[in-house]
Amino acid sequence: MNKSLNVQHGQGLSAQSFFEAMTKNQEKYKAYYDQFQWGNEEDRTFFESLNNRDDLCCYILAADWCGDVIRNVPAVLRALEISGIPTKILIQEQHMDLMDQFLTLGGRAIPIVIFTDTGGFVLGHWGPRPKYVQEPMVKFKQENTDKEATDYEEKLQATRREIVARYGEDTQYQQWIITELRDLISTF
Repeated sequence: MNKSLNVQHGQGLSAQSFFEAMTKNQEKYKAYYDQFQWGNEEDRTFFESLNNRDDLCCYILAADWCGDVIRNVPAVLRALEISGIPTKILIQEQHMDLMDQFLTLGGRAIPIVIFTDTGGFVLGHWGPRPKYVQEPMVKFKQENTDKEATDYEEKLQATRREIVARYGEDTQYQQWIITELRDLISTF
């Protein structure tokens, strides 16, 4: 990633405006948001301590049709809302130039959580999934470079099923997101 990349994409949507504008998956999104729980007091304290910083902003590339957005953005927002970090959501389809600066394994995957300084210079990013959940896709992409192979789609579907299985039945995966965000933010 180009460290000198600058994100200046207007105001974006507030978390509430994004939720209200959702035409798909609104109930699931709200359920993941409402079910969020802090895994430990240390993480909560860390995110609350960010209120003392006024040098960070966050932009989230997202869309309401994406299952990973529906699962992951609620946890990101719950952490950031107590941090005081100004956060705006950018609809992927309206910001394709920015999306193309944050490709995952060569493709467009969301959500992408982008942290910047107040001038818009990128400090770091996270997404689209917790590392443990993303592992099957990384392995698939490494082992299946020929998209024309007869078994490509079959293997891709099996990989997607493994990703869903790794998310699990509950919201435990949200703690992985919190840990990864905390580790990232601690570097700047």
